[in-house]
Amino acid sequence: MCGIIGVTCNPSANAPTRASIIITKALKSLEYRGYDSVGIALIDPSSGKLIVKKSDGMLDKVSKEYGFEGTPGFVGIGHTRWATHGPPTQINAHPHTDCKEEIAIVHNGIVKNFLELKKDLASKGHSFKSETDTEIVAHLLEELSNRNNDFFNALKRAISMVEGSYAIAVITKKEPDKIFFARKESPLIVGLSKNLNLLASDIPAMLDYTSSFIPLSDGEVGWISPSDVHIENLNGEIIDTKKRIVTVDWKSDMVRKSGYPHFMIKEIHEQPQVLKNTYDGLMSDDILDRAADVLASGERIFVTAAGTSYHASLILKLFIERLTGRIVYPFIASEYRVVENLAHKGDVIIAVSQSGETIDTMKGLRAFKARGAIAMSITNVMGSTIGRESDFTIPMRAGPEIGVAATKTFLTQTLVASLLSIKLASKLGKIGMDEEKTMLSELADAGRVAGEAISMTEGVVKSMAERIHAVQNMYFLGRGLGVPLSYEAALKLKEISYIHAEAYPAGESKHGPIALVEQGFPVFFIVTSEMVSELEGNIAEMNARGAMTVAIAPFKLKERLGTKAIIAVPDAGNMLEPYSLTPPFQLLAYYTAVRRGHDPDRPRNLAKTVTVE
Repeated sequence: MCGIIGVTCNPSANAPTRASIIITKALKSLEYRGYDSVGIALIDPSSGKLIVKKSDGMLDKVSKEYGFEGTPGFVGIGHTRWATHGPPTQINAHPHTDCKEEIAIVHNGIVKNFLELKKDLASKGHSFKSETDTEIVAHLLEELSNRNNDFFNALKRAISMVEGSYAIAVITKKEPDKIFFARKESPLIVGLSKNLNLLASDIPAMLDYTSSFIPLSDGEVGWISPSDVHIENLNGEIIDTKKRIVTVDWKSDMVRKSGYPHFMIKEIHEQPQVLKNTYDGLMSDDILDRAADVLASGERIFVTAAGTSYHASLILKLFIERLTGRIVYPFIASEYRVVENLAHKGDVIIAVSQSGETIDTMKGLRAFKARGAIAMSITNVMGSTIGRESDFTIPMRAGPEIGVAATKTFLTQTLVASLLSIKLASKLGKIGMDEEKTMLSELADAGRVAGEAISMTEGVVKSMAERIHAVQNMYFLGRGLGVPLSYEAALKLKEISYIHAEAYPAGESKHGPIALVEQGFPVFFIVTSEMVSELEGNIAEMNARGAMTVAIAPFKLKERLGTKAIIAVPDAGNMLEPYSLTPPFQLLAYYTAVRRGHDPDRPRNLAKTVTVE
């Protein structure tokens, strides 16, 4: 989820460094999209050469060190990166160039067939500097544009050869007043201004210069100059840009959240897209197969994590045990000293961490690795400490998550867990190739199911938040998959709304917790299709004591359950139910917090990444 900015200015109306100043300022507003490395490229008006400045690190540091704002040029591009292919290093930072240093490109997305393209280009004499998929496109453009002098046609030919998602911005010495672009699945927007046109991943990057925009659609390509905009689709049909212009009157603070009042609700709504990104990214290479080989050859599997990531690790345990019959040993990272003496050579330890910097998880990983265990990690930050110290890392591809309460990272961790479990079951011969293919195909719908769950439940959840916002205590109960989901639901509610919420396996509720239940006490049941019969008795027990029972359950069970209220979610297969059942309780935590007057993005006493024991 990288950030892109492009600026092309009229030389007669702008100072020689205005483009670099605009680019640098815009990158600051895009930094939430990625901040592990940053770079700019401009065409020097005096020499006609490309000037590229980039490095790993955040914008303020890199910009000051390399003098971004003093770089001359009237046309340029910039990029702030969230690493996917290759760790965050200076050489992997964008922009990337071709062999002749005549083309510079920035890119947001994933080129699925980059290895195939790289091999072909290498056979033609191209040499590569980075580990990224993006650099391949720069060399592909060089190769194709060398065959004729029409750079725009070379771009169209290049993207027809690229598989995956992309928002691309390119500058070239051959046409020094233009920025060329292409979009598929990753956002890209043109900004229109007098003597100045812009291109960016998000509107906020351009708001200081214009309120008029042209959002690009999938499959569109084109170019901007200081005075013109050209857009066409892949069929060669030219788009009437005047009919596509939209004007916005958003406040800058709001639009940095894309119009949402808080990052948390924005990130809940991003889940359909990031789940698609995670699925597409993992299915585009053999990383899961290699990870499954590691697990299959290991003697025992341990999993360590903290907070939300620990709840995702419980789902990993459930799916691996269900599909393979192998026992998985999860433990809370801060308790690693209790179990570290169990580790020995041949075991596999999986560390699950959004940031890759959680100190407890890091120490648990190190303790097991020191005793000979193979270290594997699931993390959202390429180049993080946990990722670097692991023998094998699986990226989540959720993009940067600004909200302290993890939302989209929980579901992407769950998706990684599901996919990895299926691959391991196949490696161990527990499922056949046809069954593996069917199950993997089913999970391609994870994003769609999450999106339908959000649309279907948001209004109902807002009303429910009104009903519960004044309570002091509540329960979340479930069975099977519903247990880790209940743990996560209770965590979300307590950390954001400050209501004391506890989660239990539903059958355990009568072994003590039910003593607290009285008239009106809220009890939420997270109901999966396979456990509905077992939960009916627990619901009846709570109803008999006057509890305000609420079910988060598949729509098909709406008439069967005896709860006093229901939040119905889309019907889905067993592997897809986490993506239908999770968004409603995330929304409940959010809307309850807001109703109680709390800022869900800045919950008290909490930080996004815990780096102290």
